[in-house]
Amino acid sequence: MTQAMCLTQVLVLLVLYSYRSTAISWSHDAYYVNDMQIRQHSFWNHSRLLTKANEENIIDHYAIISSNTDPQSILLGGMATLDVYGVENLSNDKIIGSHICVINQQGPDLSSHNAVVAGWMVNPSYFGDSRTHFFTQWTADGYHSTGCYDTACAGFVLVKSAPINPGAILDPIDGKLKITLKIFKNKDDGNWWLHIGRDNHNLTAVGYWPKSIFNNLQYNANYIQWGGHTASILDNASPPMGNGHWPKQHAASVRDVRYVDASGTSYGIDPWPLGLRAYVSHKKCYDVSYFLNEMFYYGGPGGCTK
Repeated sequence: MTQAMCLTQVLVLLVLYSYRSTAISWSHDAYYVNDMQIRQHSFWNHSRLLTKANEENIIDHYAIISSNTDPQSILLGGMATLDVYGVENLSNDKIIGSHICVINQQGPDLSSHNAVVAGWMVNPSYFGDSRTHFFTQWTADGYHSTGCYDTACAGFVLVKSAPINPGAILDPIDGKLKITLKIFKNKDDGNWWLHIGRDNHNLTAVGYWPKSIFNNLQYNANYIQWGGHTASILDNASPPMGNGHWPKQHAASVRDVRYVDASGTSYGIDPWPLGLRAYVSHKKCYDVSYFLNEMFYYGGPGGCTK
C-alpha cells in the first residue's frame, strides 16, 4: 500500500476548510490512491483468517489513512482512538474491523513486509462467534508463515498486569465503545510495546512484540496506517464497514491520530503538505473522510462482490 506513495509526484492544488463536513478538501488525485494502486500495495492480509475459504477467493477492502512516507523514513510508533462496533449474525465468510498498523517494508517484495497490528474485529470463522474481539497481529514475512491474531502462537508477549488479552471480547454498549491504542518501539529495550485504554489519557501496557522476531522492523517502522477493513468471498456481497454509515458525522471515527516517539510520548502529524494519504479499495462501497483535528471518519454500507 505505501509503496504507492512513491508512484507519482504529488502536487497539492488547494486547501479549503469545510466545517460542514469537518474535513480538509485536498485535491482528490493528491489525497486518494486508486483501486489498482491499493491492491498492489496492500499491508493487510486476511487470507489466513477466513480459515474455510480458498485464499485466492478472498477480497480485502480498506478505508484508511496512511503516513505519506517511503522506505527510507524512520518512524517509532503511532496511536489512535477507535470507535468499536458490534454486528449481529455475521456469516462465517465475512470480517469487519478497525486497526492501527505499524510497518516496515523495503520494496515490493512481500517477504520484506514486517508489521505489528492491533484493533478490533468481528470474525466468526476465526473466533467462532459474531462478537467483537480485541486482536493483535504480527508478521515478519508478509503473512506467509509468521504471526497470529491472539496468543495462539509465539510472538506477542503478554505482561502479567495486562488489562486485556488478545482475543478477548469487547462488548459495545448500545453500539458505543472506544479504545485507545498506542504502539511504539521502547527506547529502553527496543521492543514494540502495545498500550490500551478507554481514552487517550490513561493507557496501560498489554504486552510487546520482541524486536528479535523481526528483521526490518527490528530497527524502526517506515509506514503507519489507521482505519477500517472488511473481508469477504469473491461474488458474495461484502459486509458494512464501521457502523455502515458513509464517512461523515455519526459514522465510525478514528481519533487521536498521532505519531509516538521512543519514550512513548505522542506528537501531532502535520497533514500539510500531504503528510498523510487516503487509501480506499472500492469507493462504491466504502470511503474515508479528509483528516482534520487529528481525526477522520470512515465506513460504508458494503455490497461489493469483486
